Amino acid sequence: MRLLVDRQGGIDLETLSRLSRELSDLLDGEQPVPGAYTLEVSSPGIHRPLRKPEHFVAYLGKKVRVRCHAPLDGQRNFLGTLVAVTAGGVTLRCDGGVESYIEFANVDKANYEHEFTAADFGKPAVPR
Repeated sequence: MRLLVDRQGGIDLETLSRLSRELSDLLDGEQPVPGAYTLEVSSPGIHRPLRKPEHFVAYLGKKVRVRCHAPLDGQRNFLGTLVAVTAGGVTLRCDGGVESYIEFANVDKANYEHEFTAADFGKPAVPR
């Protein structure tokens, strides 16, 4: 049994551990699953999947990767900054400032692409 947990601002390991213990105790007492099972409680991860329009809205201005069902101008994979989300799709600004509009119906897979910085590793940023 797999449970993905998320909340605004992210979720930490301590919270996931506590939730795993509490759910395990509850499931053992109620026994909703016949026989043995494995419980996995985790977060969607740093490169979290984007499946619904509201997922995309939360990452406006951030880097995302989108794979399309059908090619757009001969291309199926896009990596760029998410600049717009409409009822019908998303617009990405890719390399060279080229903007591509991708309809939700054509999105096969999409995820947030975290851009790591020195601060992510507890180091001060190096001035350029």
